Amino acid sequence: MLDRITGTKRTVEGNGHLPVDANLITEPAQLASRVSAWEAVQAARNIQRPHTLDIIGRVFDRFHELHGDRGFRDDPAIVGGIADLDGRPVVIVGEQKGASTEENIARNFGMPHPEGYRKAMRLYRLAEKFHLPLITFIDTPGAYPGPEGEERGQAEAIAQSILVMARLQTPIIVVILGEGGSGGALALGVGDVVLALQNAIYSVISPEGCAAILWRSPAEAERAAKAMRLSGPDLLELGVVDALIPEPPGGAHTDHAATAAAIRTALAAQLAKLERVPAADLMSARYERFRAFGALDEPGAAPPPPPPDSWWRRIVKRASS
Repeated sequence: MLDRITGTKRTVEGNGHLPVDANLITEPAQLASRVSAWEAVQAARNIQRPHTLDIIGRVFDRFHELHGDRGFRDDPAIVGGIADLDGRPVVIVGEQKGASTEENIARNFGMPHPEGYRKAMRLYRLAEKFHLPLITFIDTPGAYPGPEGEERGQAEAIAQSILVMARLQTPIIVVILGEGGSGGALALGVGDVVLALQNAIYSVISPEGCAAILWRSPAEAERAAKAMRLSGPDLLELGVVDALIPEPPGGAHTDHAATAAAIRTALAAQLAKLERVPAADLMSARYERFRAFGALDEPGAAPPPPPPDSWWRRIVKRASS
């Protein structure tokens, strides 16, 4: 990266995963101000926020959409296909909400059915077969919870999707655009680098669902959102995401072009690094990343061992030895 003051190149290690910041927010201290958790929920749900197809149209070239799971039908809540990013072919999979009531109904409000996840898995395997990087976009309140989804194996489809991503021998970058809810998001969320827009949210359940369980009232959703630590800065502090992509003043919904430009810059920088890493190292680091979540400290117990170096630091050390 070019230092604007000295004019020399510098490297920013950031959150232990990203050697170069590419204008990303890698530490909460970089944020001039932080919105509350509930304000982040409202921003993430803004119907005018850019959705997956908006981003694809502005970030990628020659996008060719692929349809169907080859077993039941095409799920419009999941979109995907092959495109170019700066001349580099990539496979894209994302959850698609609508920008109007009619479009949201057509897209099932971004809540995929099992066949949507099976379509996603077909594209994951396509990326691996042709040695193409995989980029996924998360934007869903959760998987479709209706009886049709359960009849067609919703839980199995989500579990299989997570398993396939964990074993995929190709670079994976995940971008959380708006809402990232429950297993419906995690089915697209197993990546080597996980990025989120500044006002995106990511959690195991919606604030309303959490409030209904803990306080027996969805009216406590704002209280639940704060307790869940689901906003971007909290996700960064917890290590759930590697970096935040800055949004324009007022939020991503105010300027789709600027938001897409920031996403494009981040994706190009991360792909340039990930493509230099051997597949075996990618899979090992991916495994370590998710195994490290949820470590507990018990009173009186021996302190936990220090976390291992990030995959990037280990590879640099190995190359220089």
